[in-house]
Amino acid sequence: MAFTVAIIGRPNVGKSTLFNRLVGRRTALVDDTPGLTRDRRQGEAQLGDLIFSAIDTAGLEDAAPKTLAARMRAQTERAVADADLVLFVIDARQGLTADDQHFARWLRKAGRPIVLVANKCESRTAIPGLGEAAALGFGEPVAIAAEHGEGLADLHAALLPLMPESAIIQDEPEEDAANADNAVAEERPIRIAIIGRPNVGKSTLVNRLLGAERMLTGPEPGITRDAIEVPWAWKGRGFRLVDTAGLRKRARIDNPIERMSGVETLRVVREAQVVVLVLDATLMLEKQDLTIARLVVEEGRALVIAVNKWDLIDDQRAALRKLRDRLEISLPQVKGVPFVPLSALHGRKLDELMRAVIDIYDLWNSRVPTPKLNRWLEGVTEAHPPPLVGGRRPRLRFIKQTTTR
Repeated sequence: MAFTVAIIGRPNVGKSTLFNRLVGRRTALVDDTPGLTRDRRQGEAQLGDLIFSAIDTAGLEDAAPKTLAARMRAQTERAVADADLVLFVIDARQGLTADDQHFARWLRKAGRPIVLVANKCESRTAIPGLGEAAALGFGEPVAIAAEHGEGLADLHAALLPLMPESAIIQDEPEEDAANADNAVAEERPIRIAIIGRPNVGKSTLVNRLLGAERMLTGPEPGITRDAIEVPWAWKGRGFRLVDTAGLRKRARIDNPIERMSGVETLRVVREAQVVVLVLDATLMLEKQDLTIARLVVEEGRALVIAVNKWDLIDDQRAALRKLRDRLEISLPQVKGVPFVPLSALHGRKLDELMRAVIDIYDLWNSRVPTPKLNRWLEGVTEAHPPPLVGGRRPRLRFIKQTTTR
């Protein structure tokens, strides 16, 4: 199991910027707005010859029980419990705050090795903050500027003595490396994007599939902002589930953060292999749902529709008939899109959903043999001859499938 490093700190100290720097790409949303990160995000990180699993977390805040902020803090606490080491990040330009001291006391009780990281040290204004940080008792702070990639060599030096040998890249023979690459290719997991309008139950569905409260859920619409990817296995087969922010009509979006979340969701759709579009059964297939479905089809992804909150429907037979008719009329370019009525809250018909995902994935990757295609073409052209052109009927001679997916 990979060595795990949790990145902890109060809001807006640069945790997500540091996370993006460590994983080598911009996967976490970054903005000046405090509290942008809500769910914890995990990614494979590398720092020089060190490889580990990094966890980005929500900003630590004191909050009343049962509030969204309290649920966010619970996610952060779980990240610390799962971590082998903690990077405690402070904003050196602001200096040491009462919140930093409060959460430092809490971290000591967690019993994890702690490396103190003073971020935003790209200018001389950070020097007083560095001196104050030493008073936390975690040793000399590592001065970095995550946005500009400065100080990472010092961070490497601080992490190296705390890392196991398994987290240090060893030189391996070229033949072994090639065999490892082939093994990775054979075992590559299926990437599933869970998308839909806000508050249809996407995060609840992901939590039910994982069997844990991995994603933040609640009655508030738009809780999920980032696209959160989680590795998972079902009946011995590997998957990567990606929970996404709800998609609304562009004309209704006036919040720049929601706009950023929407762009991130579209990126996830393009990188996915199978897309599960979650509907609210009480509202069924609305115009926005059809718009999202068409987007998935245009991107060439395999589509499965999950009809959530099915337990709230009284006349289920009539509802199924209505959904099937609506799909045939409004989405004629894709025949037979599989849809699964389910209840994410109660965990009903989740196995049926996963069987539909695997079936559509296998179909998406299937190749029709050329002889079979040409026999089909011959029969079709006999039944429906092409129209005359200049008094002669053109002959369609050959058909071949050039690509899958």
